Amino acid sequence: MAPNDSAETNGQATGTVVGRRKAARYIVPFAVAGVAAATIGLVPALADSGDPELPDITAQELIEKIAASDEEQLSGTLKVSTDLGIPALGGLAGSFAPETGGSESSASPDAQLMELASGTHTLRVAVDGPDKQRLSILGEGSEYSVVHNGDDVWGYDSESNEVYHARSDAQPGKTGERKAPKGVPATPKELAEEALAAAGDTTSVTVDGTAQVAGRDAYKLLIKPKQSGSTIGSVTVAVDASTGVPLKFTLAPSSGGKAAVDAGFTKVDFAKPAASSFSFTPPKGAKVTEADELEDEAGKGAADKAHKELGALEDFKGLNVIGEGWNAVAEIEIPGGAGLPAQGSGDVPAQAQQFLDALGDKVTGDFGSGTVFKTRLVNALLTDDGKVYVGAVTQDTLVKAADTAK
Repeated sequence: MAPNDSAETNGQATGTVVGRRKAARYIVPFAVAGVAAATIGLVPALADSGDPELPDITAQELIEKIAASDEEQLSGTLKVSTDLGIPALGGLAGSFAPETGGSESSASPDAQLMELASGTHTLRVAVDGPDKQRLSILGEGSEYSVVHNGDDVWGYDSESNEVYHARSDAQPGKTGERKAPKGVPATPKELAEEALAAAGDTTSVTVDGTAQVAGRDAYKLLIKPKQSGSTIGSVTVAVDASTGVPLKFTLAPSSGGKAAVDAGFTKVDFAKPAASSFSFTPPKGAKVTEADELEDEAGKGAADKAHKELGALEDFKGLNVIGEGWNAVAEIEIPGGAGLPAQGSGDVPAQAQQFLDALGDKVTGDFGSGTVFKTRLVNALLTDDGKVYVGAVTQDTLVKAADTAK
């Protein structure tokens, strides 16, 4: 059993991770990254069958082991379990969702993200370096897959028999060719590095024993805030003792109960996956949509809309951060100083107004009055005079931050 060695972080451990982080070897192209961010990094490993005896290791050494990991090949099965406390929108979704004109393909990765934001999902993944990845989300009698092979990204929804195709070599200005978004965590390894990069004087990092995950011996790295007032209770990362690859990522809310995010492998193999894992040919009769076709359908209207939205952003007064560490709260001033519409004003549909009223709690303070919208992790205060305070903090911490800003 590894000792409960502590590294009270002061930025040094974080710098080790950031300084030694290699190019994101598992980061997938844009079509995969969005799905992976909500999936591969959010999966619970169920094969927790004992506490193996492993050589002693300090928190600093374990952090360095994660940073030094350079595994480029793996395959395995994952579980995604997410409970952020976000209520199901049901029929109300249409009241808030932007109009798409029906141009979106059901096989587009973007179309699959909402269902992964809650509940439990089973996935299969295969990775062979930065140019070959496959991610499959298994449903009841159906499967959704995203395949990246070289310059091609394919999405396939077996339920609708639709195929989405895009190019991943990303030449600026060319339709259908995009880059993977920067900073999107695609594996438990990247999520762990993001958590460690955020560590500082307000964070305690310790080795919290050992575990067995997906049949492999692992150390457990425990990351906890020293401050009170955060909605995050702790982050636990199970790190493969041999390779240094994070196998499981668990985020527990300070309010208790089940994990908000539980991330890990149920099966994992670091051997080179078969080349056939990354082959894809559209099935006979499938509807194939090219990414540039969707962009062409959006046309000038979408460009005009984007231009207006960018113009509106110029009215923002910037982002002011109140507090530090786990209790940091972002203050944003809404252009025009408009808060929520008054009840019965007719500015929003009745169903949407009922949803907002049910979701929020009315609060008052030195700042005035407003409404707090809560999930298990991120809370937001919208004041009646048009300011927003948001952070992974409790309602009381939000109100204190708003009072401080006054």
